[in-house]
Amino acid sequence: MVELKKGKYIFGTVKVGERGQIVIPKEAREIFDIGPGDELLVLGDVDQGIAIVKADLMKKIALEILEGASKIKDVLGNDD
Repeated sequence: MVELKKGKYIFGTVKVGERGQIVIPKEAREIFDIGPGDELLVLGDVDQGIAIVKADLMKKIALEILEGASKIKDVLGNDD
């Protein structure tokens, strides 16, 4: 593992198995608190590649966005 700068890492390479599976390096699992049974969301961008994030983190972000949208709606007085 190489820490490029605070909070930015390169964990090395992994190989894709016959069933399309990869092993997340131990250091990455420890830093990001990923354990057995955790749900991960796989995002993809043709130009930038694949990102893997914890699903509960994305759910939290989505709720914050929705709550923020609700507050904006209240301020603007929209009933839609």
